[in-house]
Amino acid sequence: MSDTAVMLCGHGSRDEAAIAEFTDLAHTLSSRFDWPVAHGFLEFATPVIREGLDRLRDGGARDILAVPGMLFAAGHVKNDIPGVLNTWSRDTGIQVRYGRDLGDDMRMIKAAGERVEEAIRKADATDGHVAASDTLLVVVGRGSSDPDANANVARVTRLLTEGLGLGWGETAYSGVTFPLVATALDHVVRLGFRRIIVFPYFLFTGILVRRIYDAATSAAACYPDTSIVQAGYLNDHPLVVETFISRVDEILNGTGNMNCQACKYREQVLGFEDEVGLRQESHHHHVEGIGTGHHHHHGGHHHPYPHRDHPLGPASMKD
Repeated sequence: MSDTAVMLCGHGSRDEAAIAEFTDLAHTLSSRFDWPVAHGFLEFATPVIREGLDRLRDGGARDILAVPGMLFAAGHVKNDIPGVLNTWSRDTGIQVRYGRDLGDDMRMIKAAGERVEEAIRKADATDGHVAASDTLLVVVGRGSSDPDANANVARVTRLLTEGLGLGWGETAYSGVTFPLVATALDHVVRLGFRRIIVFPYFLFTGILVRRIYDAATSAAACYPDTSIVQAGYLNDHPLVVETFISRVDEILNGTGNMNCQACKYREQVLGFEDEVGLRQESHHHHVEGIGTGHHHHHGGHHHPYPHRDHPLGPASMKD
């Protein structure tokens, strides 16, 4: 029996559908490996990450390949998950090797492009064809207090807009940073494009994705002369699954290095200079397993976001 195992580390959600989709992805991945696969969450859901690790250990694992089930490396990937993994590894003496985020891997871009193209085909079938040059794409990221992760969403926007030959591309966020979706749509509708595609660059459904779609629906009602189309999020697209598999392979091959060139914890990023050298620790102990009967409170806080009073955000889209 192999002593190798795979651990999929998620953020967690209060939304049952989001947890179900993440769990389905874990099951899909388990069918692609010869090793045991477990999953766990930072907060709001069980099993928490250390419980997944415990299960692998109890099954005989001594070399655990852990991958973050997240799109980009912001605070959760850079600090929170490593904090949990490092503590568990130190306490148990079992090796945990950590992989990188999905990032803007070209497989992810292709999967995103196919979601956008699906939305365009459906819109053409119901509303008539609109030229690509008369179509504007709004890519919506989760939003983070880490400008590196936010910049990666903007990179996705450019790759999709140019790759699909669309007329224009803009980036918005569901919270934490700016601009928020409703504000972005109010701005871009003035550019005069016949069709606007709103694409949540999210892995799974949840409250934030529904708020994005609600904002798109509201904008469509406010601007009836512009076709505002909602594209599906990534979910279990086959290329997303392939990217996860490649991240595990990178751990084995020693090539899974994160991009640290614009990491606010390691470089003096404009506007975030005082965050260089902050401790690598999880800030999610205070909500680990919350609402599940496994709630643990150990304190912890995030460094304040310097633009929290920006007029175009970063408050949640929830009124």
